[in-house]
Amino acid sequence: MGLLGYLRGFVPWIVAGVVSSFDWRWGALGGLVAGLLLVLAERLRRVAFDALILEISSVVYFAVLGVVALVSPDSPVSDHTDALSFVWLAGTVWGSLVIRRPFTLGIARRQTPSEYWDLPEFVQVNNRITVAWGLGFTFIAAVLAGCDAADAPAWIGIVARVAGLVAPAVFTSVYPARAQARLLAQQSAEMPVGR
Repeated sequence: MGLLGYLRGFVPWIVAGVVSSFDWRWGALGGLVAGLLLVLAERLRRVAFDALILEISSVVYFAVLGVVALVSPDSPVSDHTDALSFVWLAGTVWGSLVIRRPFTLGIARRQTPSEYWDLPEFVQVNNRITVAWGLGFTFIAAVLAGCDAADAPAWIGIVARVAGLVAPAVFTSVYPARAQARLLAQQSAEMPVGR
């Protein structure tokens, strides 16, 4: 599963982004429907709720955005949904760290034998991966908010999105193997030499 386990959670955001280019209200509905279908499909596959933090958070976001869109179609929120979406994602990620349940932990457990789940190193790796995603989302949110305020060219937001998503994705795919190699090297160095 690897990186795809993390990226699958972004499907509702991609759907909303594409559909929002036509109308932000339909984008909110599209994100909500995609999020609900994703959570339903994963639950039917018996995926645990702790591996669906991002997906569940997405459903809540699009439900709230959908209510705002229905109640007030001309809301100023419609002009800032890009920045707000990354503020929401960043809040989800940082919140998962605050409650000591990094959003990556459930995803990683799907790929890792259960005997490693309680190791401090396993939790530490997931904390660091979660921080990487939190930094990426926060960076994107800040740049998009600045672009909105300064009426900056669209390419700046595009570059920020690419950088803010690619950097944590690369870190997610590289860091666990490096951490595991370091741990194995440390363990072999600590083993007594046979006579």
